[in-house]
Amino acid sequence: MSKPPQERRRNAVKAYLKESFLKSAGARPLRILAEYLEPKLRFDQYRIEDTIVFMGSARVVSREEAEAEVSAAESDQLALERARERLAMSKYYEEARELSRRLTEWSKQLKEDSRRFVVCTGGGPGIMEAANRGASDARGLSVGLTISIPAEEFDNRYVTRELSFHFHYFFMRKFWFAYLAKALLVFPGGFGTLDEMFEILTLRQTRKMRKHLAVILFGARYWDEVIDFDALVRHGTISRDDLKIFHRTDSVDEAFEIVTRHLVEHAMAEPGAIL
Repeated sequence: MSKPPQERRRNAVKAYLKESFLKSAGARPLRILAEYLEPKLRFDQYRIEDTIVFMGSARVVSREEAEAEVSAAESDQLALERARERLAMSKYYEEARELSRRLTEWSKQLKEDSRRFVVCTGGGPGIMEAANRGASDARGLSVGLTISIPAEEFDNRYVTRELSFHFHYFFMRKFWFAYLAKALLVFPGGFGTLDEMFEILTLRQTRKMRKHLAVILFGARYWDEVIDFDALVRHGTISRDDLKIFHRTDSVDEAFEIVTRHLVEHAMAEPGAIL
């Protein structure tokens, strides 16, 4: 026997409350939209209008951790070689932390009603942790844009809790990297870093990103070895002028000077997202 209309209405569930629907293929546009609207709500609430984005490997560790690995591996030659390489790479962790601290201290001195030029990372370990840690050292806010991937859990405790985001869609995460960014610092990294970097470079090259954006490839030796940009010019697949989109440096002082000068000249009067 069927239930009376009043009871059926009482047991009915609205579409936007149906978990089975929200997780279905048909609701994918809603999930994509949610990864735009929910972060925007929080960015507006905390008056985050501009970011300085740090990208780089999740596998780079701090000097302290790397030195402990070297000490623990002294009886194993293969492990010792790997630990020494990790120790050499740890300089990038320390430099990202120092640069983030200095940029955060600089941004906090600006006389603005909104919070300008807040450090933003992918929210993970490695270079991302280092940059969030540097902002924390300066007692500043920082953003973490994490992504759901089948990887070991991590705890980047330096991200400001209210500005920690978790994405399912890579392209929505990349949107938030690019949309608020007024400067980009790319430290040595792997596939993920390269993917994110080349997407930004392509947006700049094709003028799809119209705003001024300072792009720094930090670790000139690493980038010169990993990507032969001059070969791309030589083979005619990019122009010589395309190399002007970014700067390469090994100096925290130089990176700080380039970024702050660029922000003063091009971004100070343009708060908010401009693509």
